[in-house]
Amino acid sequence: MIPIARIPVACCRELRGVFCDIDDTLTSGGRLPAAAFAALWRLREAGLSVVPVTGRPAGWCDHLARMWPVDAVVGENGAFYFAMGPTGMVRRWVQDEATREASRRKLDDLAARILAVVPEVRVAADQFCRASDLAIDFCEDVPAAGLEAIDRVLAIFAEAGASAKVSSIHVNGWFGDFDKLTTVRLVSREVLGVDLQAERERFLFVGDSPNDDPAFAFFPVSAGVANIQGFLPRMSHPPAYVARREGGEGFAEIVDAILGSRS
Repeated sequence: MIPIARIPVACCRELRGVFCDIDDTLTSGGRLPAAAFAALWRLREAGLSVVPVTGRPAGWCDHLARMWPVDAVVGENGAFYFAMGPTGMVRRWVQDEATREASRRKLDDLAARILAVVPEVRVAADQFCRASDLAIDFCEDVPAAGLEAIDRVLAIFAEAGASAKVSSIHVNGWFGDFDKLTTVRLVSREVLGVDLQAERERFLFVGDSPNDDPAFAFFPVSAGVANIQGFLPRMSHPPAYVARREGGEGFAEIVDAILGSRS
């Protein structure tokens, strides 16, 4: 990985937008620091599209799409995107309501099984806001579970035929063939009016953990905040660039490098 300070000027000047994770990418210690929120505004004011891409739940994403300086929010690891349109909130689900309800019943059964087999973890506190996935907390509101516990959770999801990804705080599992990247493509086409396959070099992806791996592989211009270092052994595709600082301060550092080169 190359320090973000060395990103080429020409690359920065060609950028049209930024996709970014939220937890431990925009946040630091579970909080959104002023520097990261200001960085989102500076991107918007510079004319760049901004789309957070997160494992967080629908209830959170409705708020973020309304209140933050963003074009849309992709949530629950790609289950949907929400965007404020001219006449109100646009909610674009990848699966229909009947499919989501059927998946919900299976995920409720899986939650009980996971808690019985892996006592170190808990169902995430934000689960009541979720529509399409099951979030298992391994370090947000519980003492940090080890890698062995995380792997047992992943194995249970896999045995049930569910997809699962590890973030910096949760294991998220769901039924369906969507992920962050598939819905990033969808929101690019439907909200940003962009063929992302043709223009992927003009968008930056910023993340911090293994569930960002597909996006790091797809985007030639990608960056990680410094805390990604601890996850690199579990990743196949590290980002092209890396910040010196962690979390939201690292995100602000990345934005400083981009906007500084564009000015």
